[in-house]
Amino acid sequence: MVEGDVFTLRFDEVREGWEQWFLLQSDVHWDNPHCDRRLFHKHLRQAKERNARIMVFGDFFCAMQGKGDKRGNKDDIRPEHKQGNYLDSLVDTAADDLADYATLFEFLALGNHEMSIEAHHETNLIDRLCKRLGVKAGGYAGFVRFLFNRGGSDKISHSLFWHHGAGGGGEVTKNVIDTNRKAVWLPDATFVVRGHVHSEWLVTMPRVRLSQSGKVYLDEQLHLQLPTYKQEMHLNKGFHIEKGRPPKPLGGAWLRFYYDGDARGKVGYEVTRAK
Repeated sequence: MVEGDVFTLRFDEVREGWEQWFLLQSDVHWDNPHCDRRLFHKHLRQAKERNARIMVFGDFFCAMQGKGDKRGNKDDIRPEHKQGNYLDSLVDTAADDLADYATLFEFLALGNHEMSIEAHHETNLIDRLCKRLGVKAGGYAGFVRFLFNRGGSDKISHSLFWHHGAGGGGEVTKNVIDTNRKAVWLPDATFVVRGHVHSEWLVTMPRVRLSQSGKVYLDEQLHLQLPTYKQEMHLNKGFHIEKGRPPKPLGGAWLRFYYDGDARGKVGYEVTRAK
């Protein structure tokens, strides 16, 4: 048995006019002074208005200003975090900032920044924040199952696989080439979501499938690369411009499920930018 997080979400009695929104976010880097918190809170407010569920796929925290962190830079720490208990202050202030939206979060997952903190400081910031908020914590990768009931035994399902991400992304390819690799070993996922490289794209891969009853049909797998909320492009100085890197897109993505009357009552879905 392979260990891993699998979150199951059930939606009963899907009928005409029904819809459910999800806000997908990654690489918020909430505690970094360059995090666009105005945009972040705009999306949280929109999620509340749409009764959306929120999923964060890693690197909610930046957390690079701890003792002995070689990545540290005094310019990249907010005043409220200039504390002797730096890591505690990240959790405390984040919990306060998200308190009004806590009931909307489905889960927050680990990214490489949180895993680095756990490796070097033996504390899991995501677990601690989730306990404060009363929400679930996720690992670096995992699955979400969406189960839809249209009444009786007529059920429809989709699944989402997330992986926070790996590698540098590639300035030219933006890591799009990895969609073909992921599609090989993730045959059951409708959606494949990743973050980490601060790029943004959506690639659709149509597939020929064979049902258990022997019926040939077509479906598609959507590969979604989530952007960031950290504005790294500053021309005067900084790691980003010194490495010659380009501007990065900001925001998240909306995943909307809806009752599709034009497709014989199936559950339709669409992915749009949260910008």
